[in-house]
Amino acid sequence: MPFVTGSFSGKITQQSALPLTDQPNHNLSIGEVTGTQKSDDPLWNDANITYWAITDLIDGEGSQRGYYNNVHGDKGHEWGTFEGKVTGGGTTVEGTWKITAGNGEFGGVTGSGNFKTVMKSETDIEATWDGNYELARTQTA
Repeated sequence: MPFVTGSFSGKITQQSALPLTDQPNHNLSIGEVTGTQKSDDPLWNDANITYWAITDLIDGEGSQRGYYNNVHGDKGHEWGTFEGKVTGGGTTVEGTWKITAGNGEFGGVTGSGNFKTVMKSETDIEATWDGNYELARTQTA
């Protein structure tokens, strides 16, 4: 399986938060982030990513889970899930991602890895990631 690394600068395009009353400083939020991937791997470089995250925080610490979609131009797209631990008063998320499916050249793709996102402002994030993937055509060859 090829090893791949990448990064992207993302913008929060939609966000909604709900303060919960079960305990002090408990917040639940959902957000959408978009960006463009940068990677030495030409299959991932310039892919457009959108992800949707549900974040559960108590005093700025907690968890984040969600779904992502990478559009690789006319080559197709792949999508999957992620989950991570939120620290730093809600500014950093570190966790794992997993490809669940794809289409076009990415039909039957498998893969997983690690990621880290850091909030740079109220609407801007920086993300780095790495992992392994295998295209279906490679699996059957």
